[in-house]
Amino acid sequence: MAFDGITIHAMVQELNRKLEGGRFHKIAQPEADELLITTKGPKGQYRLLMSASASLPLIYFTEKNKPSPLTAPNFCMLLRKHIGTARISRIYQPGLERVIIFELEHLNEMGDSCKKQLILELMGKHSNLIFCDDRNMILDSIKHVSSHMSSVREVLPGREYFIPQTQEKYDPLTVTEELFMESVCSKPVNISKALYTSLTGLSPMIAEELCFRASIDGGDAAQSLNEAARVHLYHTLRRMMEDVEAGDFCPNVICRGGEPVEFSVLPMQQYGSEYTSESFSSVSELLEAYYATKNTITRIRQKSSDLRRIVQTALERSRKKYAIQKKQMKDTEKKEKFKVYGELINTYGYGLEEGAKALKALNYYTNEEITIPLDPTLTPSENAKRYFDKYGKLKRTEEALTEQLSDTESEIEHLESISNALDIALAESDLAQIKEELTEYGYIRRHVSGAKKKQQAKSKPFHYVSSDGYDIYVGKNNYQNDELTFRMATGNDWWFHAKKMAGSHVVVRTPDGEIPDRTFEEAGRLAAFYSKGRTAPKVEIDYIQKKHVKKPGGAKPGFVVYYTNYSLVAEPDITGLSLVEG
Repeated sequence: MAFDGITIHAMVQELNRKLEGGRFHKIAQPEADELLITTKGPKGQYRLLMSASASLPLIYFTEKNKPSPLTAPNFCMLLRKHIGTARISRIYQPGLERVIIFELEHLNEMGDSCKKQLILELMGKHSNLIFCDDRNMILDSIKHVSSHMSSVREVLPGREYFIPQTQEKYDPLTVTEELFMESVCSKPVNISKALYTSLTGLSPMIAEELCFRASIDGGDAAQSLNEAARVHLYHTLRRMMEDVEAGDFCPNVICRGGEPVEFSVLPMQQYGSEYTSESFSSVSELLEAYYATKNTITRIRQKSSDLRRIVQTALERSRKKYAIQKKQMKDTEKKEKFKVYGELINTYGYGLEEGAKALKALNYYTNEEITIPLDPTLTPSENAKRYFDKYGKLKRTEEALTEQLSDTESEIEHLESISNALDIALAESDLAQIKEELTEYGYIRRHVSGAKKKQQAKSKPFHYVSSDGYDIYVGKNNYQNDELTFRMATGNDWWFHAKKMAGSHVVVRTPDGEIPDRTFEEAGRLAAFYSKGRTAPKVEIDYIQKKHVKKPGGAKPGFVVYYTNYSLVAEPDITGLSLVEG
């Protein structure tokens, strides 16, 4: 679920609680649309993450730092100049709008007190971070929006700031019963949609929750509700808004089968017994738990888009080449027929009349009579030679195609393994290794440059600990798979891999080769999850002791062979498995 007005209201209360009397201490811009602000005050030091990402706009307190570019972007430099040490005088949300306004006080070059505003708009693809003066004039924004991009509002330096009103909505904190009946209950749509399109800050999920609490089907037409149902729905809304105004929040994540599906700052009653709820002590803790991994994956997917395109293009080309080679290979199946034709012409052709167009002869291989087409301009021996030449050509083609098909199959397997590595990459260091592999095998041209590259942290395999305390390692890409299997693992360790599909090498460390059944099952789940079969309900997993896993000479990274193995079927679900950080 996206940030709605109620979640933002709860977040604003937490912001005021922690930042009251505080100051900005450090401003960083780790991403093009993201700020990381460190604050200091009577309540302590906090790190606040604000993102205007079109796909994942968010704000929450975090203890994690993020690396920043060596040269700060212009927007970040402007903020540092004006409000780098500003005092926070007020943080508020206009109504239940998806907007948070930081009112800040600072001293200018002359030592005079000045006021500024830093405004975070959490509005999906229209999200933005806007810096204004005390007259509501825009000084700059993290995203510039011109009149060519939006007919509703320009967001450019020198323009006046205002909250865009794209449709007429009412504040649910102050809406009267009469206005509610008039605006919500008279709309020609279902009642759930009427709620979130008429009232500011309500998400579809909250609208459904209101209907559920009022014992109304959210899919019913708004105009079909009788008077009693309308009044009951309005009073249900009022009770919810009283909880919001009082700050009576219960941050929670709703899960199904261990997978988070929604979050809310209010208790949700609409979900059945198949769902569970996990509570958090603060909105930030909730949002970080829900968004951190999601945000990381979204960022990495954006940064890996070029690599994905290269891999996908190469895969499509290889698959097309493979289909053509298979068709050509099927055509070579005719070669034996041509060989038999040549032999039969040599055997029975002595009695042919000159200019004959066909030869009827007994095929002594099958004891069937067949008709062999002939070229009437050629002698029988020349016709026989023509068929033997066709046989020889197809035989040579078959031999060449056998090798080419093997190479193309190997190339497809290699590219699918790289595609899987891109799916599970979580850091830029992971992408760097994948890019290096693509460069090594000629999919990306290597650029020779004298400039020194920025040193990146080396990507390492995932490290899990099983329920029984055994270390389990999972390779993130082909280079790591080779490193893990042939340098890190010892002979008695157990090795797991999804059967006949791209996936990570999974190694369970054990000194004597003995591990409990539960660890086998957990390692199988990891091998299933980090494979191309992660969306399937079950995945077949091969497992064997590492000493039986071999790497053929000249094989591509990540490619291994083994001739005897055990098998198990695992669900690609790693809920409850402990990932070791670092």
